[in-house]
Amino acid sequence: MRFSSLSVRAVSIAAVLVTATATAHANLTIPVNALVADSVQAFSSLAMDAFDLQAVSVTALGNATAVAGTDNTFKLPITTITIGSGLSIAKGDARGSALQFARTAKGVTYAVTLANFTIDYTHKQVLADVTLKGNATTVKQQAIYNFNTQTPLGIKYKFPLSITAHEVLDTLMLTEETKTSFMTGLKLPAYIRGVLDETDFGSLTQDIAVKFRSKPVSMTPYVPAP
Repeated sequence: MRFSSLSVRAVSIAAVLVTATATAHANLTIPVNALVADSVQAFSSLAMDAFDLQAVSVTALGNATAVAGTDNTFKLPITTITIGSGLSIAKGDARGSALQFARTAKGVTYAVTLANFTIDYTHKQVLADVTLKGNATTVKQQAIYNFNTQTPLGIKYKFPLSITAHEVLDTLMLTEETKTSFMTGLKLPAYIRGVLDETDFGSLTQDIAVKFRSKPVSMTPYVPAP
């Protein structure tokens, strides 16, 4: 009974994905939080050097997890994808995932939390909710990175059960707004602004498969503690 139920669900999701990508009509959002669908942020060596320069730590929160055996790679489960016009994916969301950047200076801990990530393919930007520790206001869906497409999204179909998708985005460059968020929220010295201007923050790799997780990922947005 379990196998039969999962098979029917898998076929249904596969059918929806194929129908969506074969339809030129505008935005259709599909939940994928029950599938093995992940976005992996790998910070570059230059970004890690910049963090080390000011003793900045990065911590996974909410749905996000650090990849075992690494200190620069984090897995962010994809919760929804939105199909746009022209047979394309318009955006993908990692709702409920967060990364906190923190540093301690003169006995005081400062932090900036990025949460509820969205890849906006139309504008080639990554968005996230931005919260500075001690600031009650969260900036919703601020543009975080501009990106380059290294490996375009490729979808492979093998009916009735197998659909996989893979892409790599690289050259993640901070937006001006996010440079300001880091400078202000982490109380960084003025010269670090120039470092942020030149630093490629790494890559995002997206992999989606019609294969079920043992438990669906929560789609509740992450809200930082006060």
